Amino acid sequence: MARELSPLNSVLMVLGFILARTLVVASQPQVPCYFIFGDSLVDNGNNNNLRTMAKANYPPYGIDFPEGVSGRFTNNRTLADIIGQLLGFPDFIPPYANLTDQDISTGVNYGSGGAGIREESGRNLGGRISLSRQLVNHLAITSRLTLMQRNSTFTKDYLKKCIYIVNMGSNDYINNYFMPNEYPTSRIYNTDRYAEVLVQQYSTQLKTLYNSGARKIAVFGLGQIGCTPAEIAMFRTGGPCVDSINDAVKLFNDRLKPLVDQLNKDNSDARFTFINITSISAPQGGGESVPNVPCCPVREDGQCVPNSIPCPVRDLSVYYDGFHPTDIANSVLATRSFTAVSSTDASPYDISQLAQL
Repeated sequence: MARELSPLNSVLMVLGFILARTLVVASQPQVPCYFIFGDSLVDNGNNNNLRTMAKANYPPYGIDFPEGVSGRFTNNRTLADIIGQLLGFPDFIPPYANLTDQDISTGVNYGSGGAGIREESGRNLGGRISLSRQLVNHLAITSRLTLMQRNSTFTKDYLKKCIYIVNMGSNDYINNYFMPNEYPTSRIYNTDRYAEVLVQQYSTQLKTLYNSGARKIAVFGLGQIGCTPAEIAMFRTGGPCVDSINDAVKLFNDRLKPLVDQLNKDNSDARFTFINITSISAPQGGGESVPNVPCCPVREDGQCVPNSIPCPVRDLSVYYDGFHPTDIANSVLATRSFTAVSSTDASPYDISQLAQL
């Protein structure tokens, strides 16, 4: 499970969420295809048939989603869903777990709750599809696409025009580094060295994605995961956030933009960009704070209690469960990733600019 998003805690910003829900979607997709890599922030059903606690294929998840329960860790759409709508795709990109050949020409969602950059991250939850394995799955898809299109040159040119998003890293902290009884990483590395090792592995994985034909790649930073309701409850710090977690995650985030810049420098035809979720989710304006509380009753692991009754007005909540944003919060994250409001939101491009390159 991804556990991220800093406290979007101004009443004015909540009202902004509601306004942001009106999405302007192009009549035709701006790119031919859209591929999604990540964890539970983007998982749309890949974990449904895995033996894992990291699955959301039960009510009250999907309470506002037109198709009902789907495996999305929210009440309605994920961040990736909304970006797809903004790109102009008429349908949501399907999960890898139940694809048809007809589906793959417009893209695939490989996201998996519990997944991490490191292979072992999230194993305490059960089955999950790590980033490395998501990349293996993607290679299988590109091979299928080449066979379908019967022209490898055409397929290579086709893949270069697509948008790729990668949203990884939360589980490498919450379901790895900050679980010393389950994982040895915090005894092997201090926080600075761990961030360095993590980004080194991430760099190799992003190069693998580039070598598979991807050129327009948006790399998402992590939000302040120490501010999620579940982590606050778990660590019982008495403060609004768990500063030790946020400080460790900042060391990782601070290395991502330089990594993106280096990947662009090393590959002249690459168009990597960094999406700064911490900037996007920073509180704006004044006013009374919205509590960091989940909308649904939660289990000990922070997910919704099955068949429980969530809060009646989801648009006034930032978090749906102990870790994951509501649809309205996802709307803000997606719209500002797509069209940056601040120069710190995205660099060197926002996703709308990336699509036009």
